[in-house]
Amino acid sequence: MSSDFQPPPKSLSILASIGGVLTVAIAIAILTVWSKQLPKTSVDQTGSQQLVQPDKIQSPISTQEAEIIASLDAKSVVLPGQPIPKNQLTIAIIPYVAPGVGKLTPGETTTARQAWSYFQRNWNDETGLVNSVDGFASVSMWDQTAAIAALVSARELNIVPAAEFEAKMTKMLKTLASMPLYKGELPNKVYNAKTLVPVNYGQLEKREEIGWSAIDLGRMAIWLKIVGAKYPEMRSQTEEVWKHWQVKRLTKRGQMYGTAVIKGKEQYNQEGRLGYENYAAYGLKLWGLDVDKALDYQSNAAFVDLYGQGIPYDQRDYKNSGANNYVLSEPYILDGIETGFQALPKAYADRILAAQAARYEATKQLTAVTEDNLDRPPYFVYSSLFVNGKPWATITDTREQHNNLRFLSAKAAIGWHVLYNTDYTRQLFDFVQGNLQSKEGWYNGFYESLRQPNKTLTANNNGVILESLLYKKVGQPLTVWAGVKSHKSTEKAIRKP
Repeated sequence: MSSDFQPPPKSLSILASIGGVLTVAIAIAILTVWSKQLPKTSVDQTGSQQLVQPDKIQSPISTQEAEIIASLDAKSVVLPGQPIPKNQLTIAIIPYVAPGVGKLTPGETTTARQAWSYFQRNWNDETGLVNSVDGFASVSMWDQTAAIAALVSARELNIVPAAEFEAKMTKMLKTLASMPLYKGELPNKVYNAKTLVPVNYGQLEKREEIGWSAIDLGRMAIWLKIVGAKYPEMRSQTEEVWKHWQVKRLTKRGQMYGTAVIKGKEQYNQEGRLGYENYAAYGLKLWGLDVDKALDYQSNAAFVDLYGQGIPYDQRDYKNSGANNYVLSEPYILDGIETGFQALPKAYADRILAAQAARYEATKQLTAVTEDNLDRPPYFVYSSLFVNGKPWATITDTREQHNNLRFLSAKAAIGWHVLYNTDYTRQLFDFVQGNLQSKEGWYNGFYESLRQPNKTLTANNNGVILESLLYKKVGQPLTVWAGVKSHKSTEKAIRKP
């Protein structure tokens, strides 16, 4: 833990230590998402989820089944876990390329088009910003980055013509380079996507500056580099976005920092835990910022065995730092797709996927967990492999446990499949295809215990699906494909005079 870390009040510590990526949907999720009923699933005699006809009645798993699964999950834990040999704990000189990448199948092309339908519905002509959640004009910088990734993917997958791409991307970048900033420094955590008014979560009209997230902006930094490198005619526009920010505020002594406003007072705190911290720091490093400590994936790492697989977790948990140390699929998927595991060792991702596959073998529950919006209270959870000493826990940011709402994530299932292309990931991909399609995009996931879709529609879920399929088509990590220079050779950060 950094000696500079000063956690905010525990009830709000997640805002400072993890960042806007994981908090934006919490308040936005007061929405009710209206969607049509999907084909239902049942569980066969082994407990494995299977697609069934829409006219069949589905029912949640029985109390006895739930207790058996919970018992297996609890018994799966061994501490300390099996560490990864030091000779495997390095970043590859050559970025990782997945097996089986190349031309999309007709089904994968259809999947991409279905994901793009979300962005068609939720594009705001006034600003070029995209709603974080279907039909509600509120957006974070994390979710706007998902929209940038989706637009690039749609162009390169021949879903959107060049002229439309150029018009939409130009509009986005002009807005990002001129929008009002928190204290004139950096983007507010949330905006009204139609008016650009800085707002609080779940609110659209009342102007309120609530701080900024280095993690959100780290993800955007990666995609600004991708756009600027792949489309040189837009490079000056991406650089104008960066110059619009007071980027020195994003880092301090090699770590990332964000702000939160609590009872009218600003708190400036270290952001990130193993996973998102390293991924976002890589983006800031691409622009020349000093994030060496944030990129360090070993100093705070420990291992826990889950179903025989030693997975990495951050030792800075809620008890000793005031922040939750979620182990989630998404940061490892994004790192693999976008950088070829240049922020985190691929060996970490190998173990995290292997643990989820091993859980399936033991429980017959397809598992691909990460954080996301829900279509019911508490509206946002972190479906984790491990958090604050608890295995397979699904919790809120305030640590309320909702294991009954654990869900298979659509974005995680598809992301893992394009990166690994194993028999297990094929099952994940096929399950999403059979159970989570809607006319407006892809639903966020499928509840394990309730045996029904999590019918929320979000920019991030559909954006990650699109960039995953772009990765498969181009056969390279997206920064490599675009021609982004390694952070080792980047020039000094562009700073606002």
